Amino acid sequence: MKTLAKGWKLYEAVWLLAFSALALVLTIIWNDNLFGFSVFITGVLCVVLAAKGNITTYLFGMYNTFGYAWLAWNNHLFGEVSLNLLFFVPMNVVGFMMWKKNMNGYTVEMKGLTGKGMVLTGVTCILSILVLGYGLSLIPEQNNPYVDATTNVLSVIATILMVLRYKEQWLLYIVLNVFTVVLWWYRLRSGSSDGAMMIVMWSAYLVNAIYGYVNWNRGAIAENS
Repeated sequence: MKTLAKGWKLYEAVWLLAFSALALVLTIIWNDNLFGFSVFITGVLCVVLAAKGNITTYLFGMYNTFGYAWLAWNNHLFGEVSLNLLFFVPMNVVGFMMWKKNMNGYTVEMKGLTGKGMVLTGVTCILSILVLGYGLSLIPEQNNPYVDATTNVLSVIATILMVLRYKEQWLLYIVLNVFTVVLWWYRLRSGSSDGAMMIVMWSAYLVNAIYGYVNWNRGAIAENS
């Protein structure tokens, strides 16, 4: 708890409280359940703490991983389900252990990819999206296979970059969050009761990803100076 409470700036606290209040209001207006609200809150805490480089991001991330997987299962987004249970659960553990070895006070040490590393990352993303999208399209009940594939692939690669402490994770998260908002918009128009809350949550993630890149870029420069 001591690590969680340290290093907050006023605008970070205001941002977190604003989106939390919005989530609560929407939960009441749409008669959403408290479980969906808990997924939203832990998700926001997870990404805000990640943007700050605070290791407690992985603690909130574990609850959010299981909760989001359940919501995705109910909406027939099977790629999202497998991604969360088979990848994010173990990566939360691995990430916590690796960050713990590379802490600078209350924040993790940050770094950036080389030009070659960025090209390799981009090519890997594109090829993986095409292959996974085709595979998901073969599942009869799968919704929006290529959009689902895009969110899956970007999530995996961004998470790997996060565990390895690269600032470019946030560029992938920006693209990922845009696609995920689109994914849940489709589900909302199809009658999903979880769609509106998830759109708000992933929009919050998008705002945070922009801040995350700015903060990590500053941190990577400081580490190399």
